[in-house]
Amino acid sequence: MIHSLIQGVINNDHGSISKAITIIENDESNSKSLLDSLYPASIRTKRIGITGPPGAGKSTITNAIIERIIQKNESVGVIAVDPTSPFTGGSLLGDRVRMNKYPWDDRVYVRSMASNGDLGGIARKTQDVGDILSASGKDYVIYETVGVGQNEHDIAKAADVCIVVLVPESGDEVQMMKAGLIEIADIFVINKSDRDGAKRLSTMLKNILHFFPSNQKLEPPIFNTIGTQKEGIRELFSGIESHIGKMSQEGYLDRKRLERFRQRVAILVREELEKSFWSSEKINLLKSLTKKINQISKVPHSMAKKLLDDSKNGE
Repeated sequence: MIHSLIQGVINNDHGSISKAITIIENDESNSKSLLDSLYPASIRTKRIGITGPPGAGKSTITNAIIERIIQKNESVGVIAVDPTSPFTGGSLLGDRVRMNKYPWDDRVYVRSMASNGDLGGIARKTQDVGDILSASGKDYVIYETVGVGQNEHDIAKAADVCIVVLVPESGDEVQMMKAGLIEIADIFVINKSDRDGAKRLSTMLKNILHFFPSNQKLEPPIFNTIGTQKEGIRELFSGIESHIGKMSQEGYLDRKRLERFRQRVAILVREELEKSFWSSEKINLLKSLTKKINQISKVPHSMAKKLLDDSKNGE
């Protein structure tokens, strides 16, 4: 069964892709062998991250980029990361109508994933899902995030190029979080540029970027768009391709991909260590010890140390 599933993914069968992603999301026993088999075919895809504050028009920009990609007769997989429902643990916005113009187009695959409460806006397994979409032959993988503001740093780790979408009213927000924004942004988009303040924000960003230390990173270009009217999208997509080309020529893209690989390995090692440590006995012991806390009498760190000491003494 796993062999036929792998072949289905490689042949861009969207049913097989969906089954493979479900296996990864549920952490099923054959997920590792599935990823091991598909990874060699998942190297060449360009991975684009789209992030920014709520209401900036990230989904509109994503849709417009999809259109540009398929106009080139290329293919794209989209991972739309939604907030997690506090009741079901599932994707809170997953059943809304998103990017529904391409349900029968084999060049476009869209998957909604729950963020599982990750402040970084990227679900833990989205990079594995990106590998699956890449192995299916997709030329691009797009990660569109929840949009919770300055905590969106995980997107930079998942993508080759990270696009931060802002609106003209974001000026004060940029001033407050400019260091974090510039750290993760490879490209800035000022969407809804028909509103007042678009030119002012563009000038502000250019001034900030000009004096900000590069750390071997290319200076992010700035594009003005009106996503709902498709204005500026052609220039934006051309700019994305040009910037990726420059990143490759400068060696920055290879360095970024290597760092991403290192971080993924480190995360997987940490998860395996945590799994080996947290046996069912230790989990039950922790629950038992925390239930004994009946008042707020100590600093949390001191209480945690006391519980650890009690657990050692009880062994």
